[in-house]
Amino acid sequence: MNKKIDEKSENNLLENQTAFSQKIGSKAEHKQKARDNPKAEIWFGLGMMGIVGWSVVVPTLIGAALGYWIDKHYPGSHSWTLAMLILGLTLGCLNAWYWVSREEKKMHEDNNE
Repeated sequence: MNKKIDEKSENNLLENQTAFSQKIGSKAEHKQKARDNPKAEIWFGLGMMGIVGWSVVVPTLIGAALGYWIDKHYPGSHSWTLAMLILGLTLGCLNAWYWVSREEKKMHEDNNE
């Protein structure tokens, strides 16, 4: 009975070591890629910040402009400028979240390969 338990423990230990070794190997490979081309990571990060920034700013400004136009042409009791600004900001944030999550998925897929 003790021999069976020892064999199971050894098998579990070997499986855990193999998974751990693969994970370490994957991280080492990723670090080596970053070392081989350090400027690509910097430019990628700056580019991503630009995409995220513009994906929030553009819908916000479009919403504000549309709201201002509605207020000038169809005056009412409430501010369309503020309402459309908030709508544009919300859409911009959702757009930025989409871009960031998509790029994060790509990075995880690259790490798994």
